[in-house]
Amino acid sequence: MVAMPHPTPHTKPITRDDVARLAGVSSAVVSYVVNGGPRPVSAANEAKVRQAIRALGYRPNSAARALALGSSEMLALIVPDAINPFYASLARAVENAAAEQGYTLLLADSQDSLRTERRLIKNFAARRVDGLFLSSVLFEPDLIDLEQADIPVVLLNHPADVVAKGGAEGHGANAVGVDFQEGARAAVEHLISHGHERIGLVIGGNADSELDAREVGWHQGIQDAGLTAGPIIRVPFTREGGFHAGQELLARSERPTAVFVSSDQQAAGFLCALHEGGLRLPEDLAVFSFDGAPESEYTWPRLSTVAQPLKDLAQAALNALLTPEPGQETQAKTQIFPAELVLRASCGCR
Repeated sequence: MVAMPHPTPHTKPITRDDVARLAGVSSAVVSYVVNGGPRPVSAANEAKVRQAIRALGYRPNSAARALALGSSEMLALIVPDAINPFYASLARAVENAAAEQGYTLLLADSQDSLRTERRLIKNFAARRVDGLFLSSVLFEPDLIDLEQADIPVVLLNHPADVVAKGGAEGHGANAVGVDFQEGARAAVEHLISHGHERIGLVIGGNADSELDAREVGWHQGIQDAGLTAGPIIRVPFTREGGFHAGQELLARSERPTAVFVSSDQQAAGFLCALHEGGLRLPEDLAVFSFDGAPESEYTWPRLSTVAQPLKDLAQAALNALLTPEPGQETQAKTQIFPAELVLRASCGCR
């Protein structure tokens, strides 16, 4: 078979019928090959179709396909910080889970901005994605645009305490998250087991100024042991924020002997500042962080961290978005996973 020249910008767009004529098959057979079904195609016919596609430079019309299927076959994920290793790993886990079901994932970064988050939600609602995963900068985000467009949404990485107050369910949105409070409490309890009696906190903020569940868990762990709380340093959820927290701690005349840090990304900057200040870790100060991001294993010392089960979160979120249980279509459902303590050198474990 002689290959035909590729179309130029001035030629008529190549259609499925053109491919069918060149391959000597019906347009339906071309559709089955391009879409992977729903009917099987013989190996000989599939080879003819693929050769014709290459010869003509045919590209399927995704808009027409979406119209025919009644589905864009696209899901969207909004995270507050796409360059944060934790959110990057979470996005990959969601993308892998979505791909197994034949969906493409669109990733957007709200950059910790409520205004940007709202703009992205409106954008995805207008583009008619099949569903949205939202890791919001708010505990109780505004989902009206998605509700009006009848687009399902799952609040991802959502804290259990907000759900208990009706935050997620009040919107009619499914939520998937980790027990932040219990994870933080367990981390503090572990630091106490090393003999620490004054434990500080480095904590990030949120757009609606609600009390973070990790702070609640930190308080609970200290109170349960009958200890006095150490200092609280409030900084952004960034490496720079953690670095400034470390500098602030170094400037204090009285320091705690251990610190719980609300994210691995903050903890990386925190450790850097402590090293520059000449502190020995964990001899002078023990550190325990939260998230279980990949970089936690490659700091010095290696970070003890409260790890979130990313694959479980991603799969549960996808299931909640695509396959609601009978009777759950209008009633929100929440799944909260336990976190796991990963013990390394920064807390004093070997």
